[in-house]
Amino acid sequence: MTTAFLLFIGIGLLIVAYRGYRAGAIRAGSSGFKLYTPTRQDNPLAFRFFVALYLCGGFACLMWGVLALAGVAEPLPLR
Repeated sequence: MTTAFLLFIGIGLLIVAYRGYRAGAIRAGSSGFKLYTPTRQDNPLAFRFFVALYLCGGFACLMWGVLALAGVAEPLPLR
C-alpha cells in the first residue's frame, strides 16, 4: 500500500513540474492570503528552483516506490 502511495505521489509531482514548466508558472505555496505563483518572466530564479524541487521530489518518490516494489528498499514505515 505504501509503495502505491509513493508511486502516486512521485508521478503527481512530475506532472505538476511538467505542466508548470510548459505553462511558465508554477504554484509554490502561499504568501499571506494569496497564492505564490512565480513565473518564468517575473521571477525566473524562483521558477527554476521550484521546478527543480518538484522534479527532484518526484523522481525521489518514484524511485523509492520502484525500489520498494522490487524489494531492494524499505517501504514507508506507516503505523
